[in-house]
Order: sequence, then structure tokens, then C-alpha cells
Amino acid sequence: MTKGDSVSPCEQSFTASDVEIVSTDLAYNGFFQLKKYQLRHRLFAGGWSSVMTRELFERGHAVVLLPYDPKLDQVVMVEQFRLGALETSSNPWLLELVAGMIEPGETAEDVARRESIEEAGLTVGQVEFICSYLPSAGGCSERISLYVGAIDSRNAGGIHGLDYEHEDIKVHCYSRQQALKLLEDGKIDNAASIIGLQWLAMNHQRIRDLWLSSNG
Repeated sequence: MTKGDSVSPCEQSFTASDVEIVSTDLAYNGFFQLKKYQLRHRLFAGGWSSVMTRELFERGHAVVLLPYDPKLDQVVMVEQFRLGALETSSNPWLLELVAGMIEPGETAEDVARRESIEEAGLTVGQVEFICSYLPSAGGCSERISLYVGAIDSRNAGGIHGLDYEHEDIKVHCYSRQQALKLLEDGKIDNAASIIGLQWLAMNHQRIRDLWLSSNG
């Protein structure tokens, strides 16, 4: 078999045990970490790859919350400056969902509830897990857990965030249709928000029925 030959998915049974870490070095240790790996792994055609060098960006793991008001059918989003968008987005102030990093001792749901208060001033009621995904597995270890949470959007708005984290966050409240139009028009270009809003487009009726019925 050559590298160009296809392999049936049922024949692919590699696991983490099919990777050999030869060495690990800490290349940078600041707000984030950068680790340098020497490694090799098994090949689909058989045998092992040669030893290669790979750098891995270590920033921890994050939680994203889609704040949704089932009564008013509204979505709350936050706007803040993002350095990573400076060169490739038309505007580095991005419309996003609530998000934060998992701290020691916290569950993902703990983070969703904490960040909703810190970033948007919203208390979350019921929550439902949407998905967990790797945003850029080629060079970053971060895994994101995405949730939807029931909120009351009637008083949503204002400026929020923690001063010591240099957060300056503006809260926006949109109808579901408005939020999906922003997505359709390319005004929302970060992965977690795209995934969350697409999920809402497919599941809004089910989640509304569930949450409204459970609240009498």
C-alpha cells in the first residue's frame, strides 16, 4: 500500500498508544505555554514515521455558553476586542457568545454560569450540553465545551467584564432571527458562535418547548 491508497474507516484503529513522545521541552512559559515535542507515530501503510518536531500551543480548555431566552426567543451576545482578529477580520471587535477558561476545581457547567454573570450580567437557569470540539488540533491542545443556557433577556445590556482581566464587554440582545441573519451575512466569524447559532437554528423549537413546559 502507498500513501495515496485509501483506507477504510473500519481499518483505522489507531489510538494514543500509537504515538511515541521522544522528548518534550517547554519553549515558552507566560500567559500561555508553548511546548516543543519530538515524536513519531504509526503510519496507515504500516511501520512508523520518522521522528518529527512539533510545537503545541497550550492555553487550557474553554467553555462557551449560548444565552437563550425561550420565552422571548432572543439570544444574548457579547462584543469585545480580539487581538487574533486584527489582521484578518474587517473589525477586531467581535460578536461572540459568553466564554471562559476552566479553572482548577471547576466543572464546565460551573464556568458557563460564572462567565454568564461576569461577561453579561445574566443568571443562567437550565443548561443543555451542545458539543465538545477541538478548534485547531494541528497546533493547539485546547478543547471547547459548548452549552446553551436559559436566561431572562428583558434587562440584558450594558458594559460588563472584569477590570483585572482587562475586559471591556458590550452586551447585545437579538431576536433569534436577527442573530441568524448576522450569521448569514458573515458578521459573526468565530467558530463557537457559528456552531452555537447553527445548533439553535435546528433545535430552537425543541429547547423552547422543553424549557417552557418545565417552568409551567
